[in-house]
Amino acid sequence: MTALRPDAVIKVGGSLSRRPAALRRLMDALAALARRRLLVVVPGGGPFADAVRRVDRRFGLDDSSAHWMAILGMDQYAHLLSHLARDAAVVWDRDEVASGRLNVLAVSSWLRRLDALPHSWHVTSDSIAAWVARRLRAKMLVLVKDVDGQFDRDPEVSAAARLARRASRTRLKGVVDRHFARAIRRGTPCWLVNGTHSARVVEVIETGRTYGTRVS
Repeated sequence: MTALRPDAVIKVGGSLSRRPAALRRLMDALAALARRRLLVVVPGGGPFADAVRRVDRRFGLDDSSAHWMAILGMDQYAHLLSHLARDAAVVWDRDEVASGRLNVLAVSSWLRRLDALPHSWHVTSDSIAAWVARRLRAKMLVLVKDVDGQFDRDPEVSAAARLARRASRTRLKGVVDRHFARAIRRGTPCWLVNGTHSARVVEVIETGRTYGTRVS
């Protein structure tokens, strides 16, 4: 079976779980948009990945244990996001992606089978979403966070590598992970959009432009 090519892969950041009303609005908006666009949501780690980080600090986990525990945290967030959206389904592999509903990807099974990414805290849901977008040949990748992005002289465009490097020393620390520049497929349009403004997320998927940061 040939996998469908999504209109967008949307990484929904775990930071939005601290804003329940905004997260509910976002998931409602994505569910409505999924009736006319083929969408795949990749969950962040949210409080579930934070729990793994606390355990890591306490017990000093090896890289592989921390990696797989954090990815299982993403699966937990996938079930939460699916719960918040009408007509959403948790899917476990590319062949389960279907039109007419919001596909929320629980990534652990697919990643475990292929084991294609380094086992490191430098690889977070940002790089995993970029990897998913590459594997699905998605038309667009949207990283939905609780910030507007990283702005240089041009408020729309900044290189992925520069974004990751500057994120480590600015107030936007952690905007993208360090592996992201290597994970994203060349030529895939990518935007960082503030998910507390759900209309912006819908706008960028439908028109290719919005208020946010376009990564090139």
